[in-house]
Amino acid sequence: MVAWADSRKGLRLSTRKIVSKFWGDLMSRINADLGRHAKIQIVLAACHKLLRGSFRRLFLRKSGGALFVGKQVTVKNGQFIEVGAKVKFEDYAEIQGLSTDLLIFGDYVTIGRATQIRPSSYYGVGQIGKGFRIGSHSSIGPNSYIGCAGMIEIGNDVLIGPHVTIIAENHKFSDSAVDIKFQGVAQKGVTIEDNVWIGANVTILDGVTIGSGAVIGATTLVTKDVPANTIYINKRNVQVKARI
Repeated sequence: MVAWADSRKGLRLSTRKIVSKFWGDLMSRINADLGRHAKIQIVLAACHKLLRGSFRRLFLRKSGGALFVGKQVTVKNGQFIEVGAKVKFEDYAEIQGLSTDLLIFGDYVTIGRATQIRPSSYYGVGQIGKGFRIGSHSSIGPNSYIGCAGMIEIGNDVLIGPHVTIIAENHKFSDSAVDIKFQGVAQKGVTIEDNVWIGANVTILDGVTIGSGAVIGATTLVTKDVPANTIYINKRNVQVKARI
């Protein structure tokens, strides 16, 4: 009981120290044109997230620093999740860790509101997914879906807009005598290199590599590799052809 009490006391002191330092740092960084009242509102909201994160980080495989967790965030199978410093999981985000190669978040990563990162079935049935890695100072906008059954690797300083879908898996359908559901899947993985900007409502499918410095226009469907330092826009011309 004494050891447990000492542990709780140490956690409270550590949390207070982090919050105190964070308060001063953030107040000095907020836009100088904002009034004191607005600054205090922003810092109080961030402190709530920091307090949630101080608890959640205890259950992760590895945590490199402060973690900010919004309200009603779901983090499952934390033993497969590693986070760097000042990672943010915004409100209603869902991070499902069950994977063979872990979910790894670099420093200063932001996962937007209601974004889902999911490598495997909630129930652990079927094939366990590969996982997900995202480099430092990268962000994923709100309401995005990251299906990382195959490995998804995102570099540093990557900007991903809202409502983006990345799927690292395809269903097989070549055998007309067997229902598609029972033909299995193929997984090549998706790679997004450093300094890429992906616009809103983009869909990126399995097997794609997007080169460093590329820009992907809003609503684009990406089914093939995108060279470095190019602008890629695809308005999805309709094609209908026979499967059999």
